Amino acid sequence: MKNLLAKTALFIFLVTVSFALNACTNSANTQTYSTENTGASSSNESKSETKINNFPPAPVAVTTADIRSLDESTFRIEDKKGKILLLNLWATWCGPCRAEMPELVAMQEKYKDQNFEIVGLNSDDETPEAVKAFVERMQLNYTIAWTDEKLMGELLKLSKFNGIPQTFVIDREGHLRGVFVGGGPKVINQLKDLVEKTINES
Repeated sequence: MKNLLAKTALFIFLVTVSFALNACTNSANTQTYSTENTGASSSNESKSETKINNFPPAPVAVTTADIRSLDESTFRIEDKKGKILLLNLWATWCGPCRAEMPELVAMQEKYKDQNFEIVGLNSDDETPEAVKAFVERMQLNYTIAWTDEKLMGELLKLSKFNGIPQTFVIDREGHLRGVFVGGGPKVINQLKDLVEKTINES
């Protein structure tokens, strides 16, 4: 009996550590967001279809939201139609977010001349000064902005996952091509494959 209890406790511990290494919940955040069942996958897999015209358009509430960037300007996702966009939810305190940032930097550099743009959406109420210092330290080469409560809620409806990192890929026509939750090599490799495939489409 003791042996069984010890094995059970070890299993629970390993599952907890594995999740902590691959995703951060926003329970440390003072804001709480609810999710709704929209049919999106909440596993560490890309939500994808086989034909371009089968992909749903990104929700209007996402594409028309006013997004404040680090330089204090504002933009909307719909303003960037014609580009392939990668929206990445992150925070400075999130270990898995930091771990994937070098891959995002490399991706932005590789595809910078192919109408590809990464938008890093800070999901916490962090000061511009703290975020600027973090961006410089991590040498981030992509757009950094904030997501407000409304936009965050809309993105969580898509992923059905209350944690970060989360990444959303939107193609040149404004279709949602993939939803990725959590971090780790498997998710990053799937993300890189989808971005390359989407960029290479005629």
